[in-house]
Amino acid sequence: MKKVLHIMVLVDALTIPDADPEFKEKPETTNMEYNVVRALRQLGHEVKILGISDQIAPLVESLNHSHPDLVFNLVEVFRDERRFDANIAGLLELAGVAFTGTGSTGLMICRNKGLCKQVLSTRKIRVPGYHVFPIGHKIKLTKSLHLPLVVKPLFADGSEGISNASLVKTDKELVERVSWVHEQMHQPAIAEEYIEGREFYIGVLGNGKLSVLPPYELFFGKEEDGGPVMATYRVKWNKKYQDKWNIRFGLTEVEENVHKNISRVCRKVFKLLQLQDYARIDLRLTPENKVVILEANPNPDISDGEEIAEAAKKIGISYKLLIERIIEMALARHRNQNTV
Repeated sequence: MKKVLHIMVLVDALTIPDADPEFKEKPETTNMEYNVVRALRQLGHEVKILGISDQIAPLVESLNHSHPDLVFNLVEVFRDERRFDANIAGLLELAGVAFTGTGSTGLMICRNKGLCKQVLSTRKIRVPGYHVFPIGHKIKLTKSLHLPLVVKPLFADGSEGISNASLVKTDKELVERVSWVHEQMHQPAIAEEYIEGREFYIGVLGNGKLSVLPPYELFFGKEEDGGPVMATYRVKWNKKYQDKWNIRFGLTEVEENVHKNISRVCRKVFKLLQLQDYARIDLRLTPENKVVILEANPNPDISDGEEIAEAAKKIGISYKLLIERIIEMALARHRNQNTV
């Protein structure tokens, strides 16, 4: 008989339904928090849900009072600031509690798209050419960059602030889009060279020994008719827009030697960025089969039916088993850290 764990699930407070604060009723749309809580209960664990918003005291008090065996960390934002997700992990580290997912260092590196690319490029991992434009500095195309460029908010997530206008082809368009990010997103902008090729999302599980999940691909439908060629916000989240341009996401196949190279690169990225337990690596595969890393996503969406879960099912890992493996990896990592 497996041990029953007392698990505290940390979620963004805004994800908790007013009418269902315990996540007991299946929502109409995909909901990661509900999926995780349901799987934990199916595994027989005792679950306590804590919403995180703009106060840290409730978390500290709850940790001191309940002494959970594990914290399942699903927090993505604190005080409306995504960069503070690293601070939540840092607090859990200071408290000495076992928790799932990447720690403060990995979250901090990956949140800053420029820093992430800098770390990877120093270890001969291919990334797009890039330049960061801080607020208040002159916006000018550097000699090292080549148009077209994709302009993104430096710290955003989930393709926030990315539209078809983010793909700039002239100096004038660059200035306009960087200015838009500064003024509308209130953060620095990063301009990355546009990479032609197929776009993949690669799940990685583990800590010491890493398992790379089957590739998940973003299929762009009607590019020749003026359809989108990159993962904009509408491409990712707008069903009508996806249907209009025949865009879909799904498991895919690549040649064996290409898959081996993708797996090798993703394992290296996972380790270099100090990711933990599970992550998703976004990349482009050029027509010459070169792997170019776009972003690394610690603590990505693990909703049942999304990329990580579907790729895991492909190799026989059910959703419930996926959650169980994440728990086991987090506990083992915590034990190992405390015995060093």
